[in-house]
Amino acid sequence: MGVRFCVGAALALALASCSAPDTQSDTSDPQDAFWDTLSSHCGNAYAGEIVSEDERDADWKGRDIVAHWAQCDERVIAIAFHMEDPEREDGWDRSRTWVVTRTDAGLRLKHDHRHDDGEPDAVTMYGGDTADDGSATAQDFPVDQASITLFTREGLDASLTNVWHLEVTAADSEDPHFVYQLTRRNDPTRLFRVRFDASKKVEPPPPAWGRK
Repeated sequence: MGVRFCVGAALALALASCSAPDTQSDTSDPQDAFWDTLSSHCGNAYAGEIVSEDERDADWKGRDIVAHWAQCDERVIAIAFHMEDPEREDGWDRSRTWVVTRTDAGLRLKHDHRHDDGEPDAVTMYGGDTADDGSATAQDFPVDQASITLFTREGLDASLTNVWHLEVTAADSEDPHFVYQLTRRNDPTRLFRVRFDASKKVEPPPPAWGRK
């Protein structure tokens, strides 16, 4: 009787394991998950700092910087990047906005650069599209052809192999943060990386130049 019980129990366990759903698998699209994670910060603003050591960015060191999720909808998330600038009347450079867009093919990152009168800079709306699925917390954006054409026209040959990288964790996670990073495929020494602490909100700044 003990043998029959053991065999029956084992068979029941095997059948249960075959019919039970696999709760460990994750079938969600990484880019959808990334978008949801990025969206969790909508409306918020956070202080940050440069965490890379490239000497080419020495004049950025020690300056206050703020990222503000200034626009969020189903297709576009615009993050205004404000940097302290003592030469400005109000003490801030508000010329940059990172614009992440959902496309039919994936995600796109563009850089909207404006002058203080709202007019576009000669070098603006450059960036790239994702080339793979990435992950729920990180996406890479290799430079696109339109940006290569722009950089070539403006004599910015060093930027022709740019790769932009965004990292983000959810606003309600244990370590909420956001990272913007630039590297170059033709220059392994190039690293620009800023990290924002999303565990502490700051007062949203005025709109970036040329944006509402």
